[in-house]
Amino acid sequence: MSSENTREQAHSELIESMPKPRKKSLLYAFTSLRHRNYRLYWLGQLISQPGSWMQNIGLAWLVLTLTHSPWQLGLIGAFQSLPILLFSLFGGVFADRLPKRRVLFITQAIATVQAFLLWLLLVTGTFQLWHLYALAVLLGITNSLGRPTSRAFIPQMVGHEDLPNAVALNSSISTLANILGPSLGGVIIATSGVTMLFLLNSLSFLPVLLGIALMKQDALYMQEPQLAKPRQNIWQSLREGLVYCWKTPSVLLILLVVGLVLLFGSNFNVVLPLFATEVLHGGATGFGILSAAVGLGALLATIWQAWNNSASTLRGVLIAILVYSLAEVAFALSHNYLLSIVLIAAVGFLEITFAAQALTMLQIITPNHLSGRVMSVQVVFFDGSLPLGYILMGWLSGLYGPVDALLVGALLCLLVVGAGWIGHKYAERDGTVSARV
Repeated sequence: MSSENTREQAHSELIESMPKPRKKSLLYAFTSLRHRNYRLYWLGQLISQPGSWMQNIGLAWLVLTLTHSPWQLGLIGAFQSLPILLFSLFGGVFADRLPKRRVLFITQAIATVQAFLLWLLLVTGTFQLWHLYALAVLLGITNSLGRPTSRAFIPQMVGHEDLPNAVALNSSISTLANILGPSLGGVIIATSGVTMLFLLNSLSFLPVLLGIALMKQDALYMQEPQLAKPRQNIWQSLREGLVYCWKTPSVLLILLVVGLVLLFGSNFNVVLPLFATEVLHGGATGFGILSAAVGLGALLATIWQAWNNSASTLRGVLIAILVYSLAEVAFALSHNYLLSIVLIAAVGFLEITFAAQALTMLQIITPNHLSGRVMSVQVVFFDGSLPLGYILMGWLSGLYGPVDALLVGALLCLLVVGAGWIGHKYAERDGTVSARV
């Protein structure tokens, strides 16, 4: 069979695996919860992720209380995020070598112990600052394995049909946790002290561990493949994943375009306080409302994505990024407070929209035996771009002010999406993913 016929057959099989239209009610937004394994996982995350955000607040408060040093605050963040950048690619290798369910259980168990040790050190009075840094590095290394594994495991829990819905529901948990976790953390610090946050976070992992333990192995889609070829070493496995990303135009396009847009555009939080005070003259209250608008827009996006539950398209991702960039330009130029609230909510909505669509596409395109490695590259490009973007935006705003800094970022996003629009034609012709995807 010719390569062209093989490619056309792959097109047909991929399109047939896409979600089929069905009559939708409001409950359709939760359709992936009909899968028992995913339901157990999702409910556990619903409890655990707010706990993790509470711990983040606790770590920042603890470091500030002990050192009164902004430098130390940045250092603790670096200790947690740098291992993700440095080791996630290797985490993807292990995610493809080992059963993903088992890897998830181990990483969640380590995170449980990490939070419990923090509480134990504090409550026994034996805590020292180096303990905090060591445990932060441990958590970062754990996340470098856990993040690509958890994202690669979602298709195994729900299959391709409900994958867009499951990705959106996962995003909804992250968004809710981002809103509720810091608020609950502040209340708990005020009423019970910072020590209690670490104990509560440790306990919040127990539903996740229980849910993973109760999953049914035979109910998983795309069971772990038994490869006939000789076992590769770590470097060969890593190279195989990177070569696949490099030589698959649709995957490479998604990684580069979305990664660069997140680098240049998804850093508006850095300058949001400056917009609230210097541009819109809303003060602390105005800053709080703008921040809440971002969260509300993101939450609405996850609900809409979950209810829609349809296959993503390259064109759809690029159009969402284009509108996102234009919304940032409009926000940067706006001096009307009410209009700015609407625009920043639209930015939050569109960011979740294109990021979730891109993640879904990567998971559908990628063969199961490479899913962990491709998700690890996605973690580096998507998650890893954020701290670098914060540094970039802080530097630009220091030089030119918040308005010009945000305009520069948004205009760079427009250049990226323009290049992506040119490249997407080639990616569609390549045949890895059809124009419908």
